[in-house]
Amino acid sequence: MARHFAANFVNFLILLLLGVGVAVFWGQSEFKKAGPLRNSIFIEVPRGGNIRGVSEDLAEKGAISNAMVMRLGAKYTQKSAALKYGNYEIPAGASMVEILDIVTKGGRSTFRFVATYRINIGGSTLVLAERDADSGTLNEMLRFKAGEEIPVAYRDLVAARTPINYRVTVVEGATSWQVVDGLKKADFLGESIVTIPGEGLLAPDSYDVRRGALQSEVLDLMLQAQTRILAQEWDARAEGLPLTSMDEALTLASIVEKETGVSSEREEVAAVFVNRLNKKMKLQTDPTVIYGITKGEGVLGRGLRRSELLKKTPYNTYIIKALPPTPIANPGRAAIHAALHPNASNNLFFVADGTGGHAFAETLVAHNRNVIKWRKIEAKRRKEAQKKKK
Repeated sequence: MARHFAANFVNFLILLLLGVGVAVFWGQSEFKKAGPLRNSIFIEVPRGGNIRGVSEDLAEKGAISNAMVMRLGAKYTQKSAALKYGNYEIPAGASMVEILDIVTKGGRSTFRFVATYRINIGGSTLVLAERDADSGTLNEMLRFKAGEEIPVAYRDLVAARTPINYRVTVVEGATSWQVVDGLKKADFLGESIVTIPGEGLLAPDSYDVRRGALQSEVLDLMLQAQTRILAQEWDARAEGLPLTSMDEALTLASIVEKETGVSSEREEVAAVFVNRLNKKMKLQTDPTVIYGITKGEGVLGRGLRRSELLKKTPYNTYIIKALPPTPIANPGRAAIHAALHPNASNNLFFVADGTGGHAFAETLVAHNRNVIKWRKIEAKRRKEAQKKKK
């Protein structure tokens, strides 16, 4: 009887060990084999999230075949406590091993929805795009201007606390008032700004921010970036410039920024103003006069009047023989670089050439010829516009 019991017990142990072995082999196979996803998906690892919650979320979305196997595999590979907060794209067919590698390695988050809030000179616009999980391409869903009624689709995503990557983009040439006005109207930012930063001190660029971030935090990012850019460009500036400080460099850069949007001619525009400063000539640039009228608040929306060109103000460079007292906008790095690295040129004049760029000249005679050409182009355009109205 004892022998029979012992034999049965041994057989049971053998079967148990075989069962455990088969289970382990199956678990390892499930852990390493390609997953069931046919199309890529996006998931979020929340702050303070754990492997149980993540594995169950993945199983619910059909990314893995068994949540327990993933938890045991994470424990075995010592990755249970290594989850990194963020949003991740899980590619089609990803195994549990590969998914664990994605959510524990961290790095820049990949969001399904990206909201780009663009602060322009004439106002601000939010564009919401959805990322295609397979190609990664962002496809625009909707857009609306700040201050307009918020679209239902966007409002629903926010109400559902859907992860959205917010990006604030400031265009070159926007004034500090325009930037602050845009930030105040952003539905995803908190806190009102009391003090507007000095003109020129904000770096035009794109900044990733979280929903609920304070407006002042975003401003700090821009201030720090511009401080860093200006210091770098000033240290590497060309020799012999008629600029005595970084403040003057920033002022000149802001004028270059407002005078041309053509990247290839920034250094030539800068050369004209540097040559004029060296010769103690008036800069005679319309954007400074406009800033003296608007103070950077909004857009003038019309041409300059003769009376405004004749009125003496600190910003009327048709009257004063120097740089204005402050920048007239926030210049980008390219404009700052151009102001501190102007072309070696003798040009003293430029005027629009009808193509979006400018015609440059060394003498007033040559400049006047270019002006006549531009006037003819203007007259022709007016006639064509009148014909279209009829």
